[in-house]
Amino acid sequence: MLDNRKESGDEGANWFVRFRRFLTEARAELSRVTWPTRREVWATTVVVILVSTLFGVYLYGVDLLLNILLNAIWSRFQG
Repeated sequence: MLDNRKESGDEGANWFVRFRRFLTEARAELSRVTWPTRREVWATTVVVILVSTLFGVYLYGVDLLLNILLNAIWSRFQG
């Protein structure tokens, strides 16, 4: 089976029509988006920074504890 677009011979103009339709549909879709307010963006940014910091501190503590534990095990069996 052959593709109808290849048979038509207007391959050069077809990409322009498809690109223009894409831009029109993208603009219509963006007009339906509910954008967050500046206050909502600020609040979620603060939450992300705080959670990332707390998670980083937690992982640092776990890493420190495991490092101490493994060093104690290693020194005990090393002789």
